[in-house]
Amino acid sequence: MTNRIAFQGELGAYSHEACRDARPDMEALPCRTFEEVIEAVRTGRAELAMLPVENTTYGRVADIHRLLPESGLKILGEAFVRVHISLMALPGVTLEELKKVRAHLVLLPQAASFLSKYGIKGEPYADSAGAAAELSRTGDRTCGVLASDLAAEIYGLELLARHIEDHAHNTTRFLVMGKDADHGRRGDHGMMTTFIFQVRNIPAALYKAMGGFATNGVNMTKLESYMVSGSFTATQFYADIEGHPDDPGVRLALEELEYFTDKLEILGVYPRDSRRN
Repeated sequence: MTNRIAFQGELGAYSHEACRDARPDMEALPCRTFEEVIEAVRTGRAELAMLPVENTTYGRVADIHRLLPESGLKILGEAFVRVHISLMALPGVTLEELKKVRAHLVLLPQAASFLSKYGIKGEPYADSAGAAAELSRTGDRTCGVLASDLAAEIYGLELLARHIEDHAHNTTRFLVMGKDADHGRRGDHGMMTTFIFQVRNIPAALYKAMGGFATNGVNMTKLESYMVSGSFTATQFYADIEGHPDDPGVRLALEELEYFTDKLEILGVYPRDSRRN
């Protein structure tokens, strides 16, 4: 099997940074879409996938909770990337020469104070790392890019200012996924279990289904709902809990949950990341 980990975006994207941090021994494989990332693992072009699921500023990554169950892949780990925004330009260009900067639409508001201070206009771009690649090709001395330090390194750009984001909390959570599940206990910070479920169509089903986690002392760190099959009545839930399915409390909570569900599927059992708060 190839020693590659697939991600969505250009080389130098924050997803690429997550790959390098979490699996430094693997070659990062850029893909255009999340679907292409998943297909790369399915077909053997890559061994693992790195997929973003949520961000502390913008919440859930669009469509990802629908894609995860359909992918057939299993969660093997989680990774957190602090989104540091740096300003870069062609070598030798000064801050005063810049008239505009390009970046993904979500990055521009996060550096609004810095851009306002220096009177630099922000222009949205489909992908920040892609903007860095284009700047390297075009040689526009009046244009800068907001992206990761890794993007500057890859495309030979010069950092004019580092970590200029307005807020210090912006973090993206990623899931490392592969074709085969691993429920073995591993890591030094405990375990996480992620699953999806659909409750039976009975009164207070969700309330009753969740009761087992409270009574058995299981901490649920995430619970989200979303519609499935284009129906307003068919709702699927995505949940993260702390613990391993073999832990007595988790085992009892899942048994109680199963009683009230039409569907219960474990998407992954994996080590808790040390950066999880």
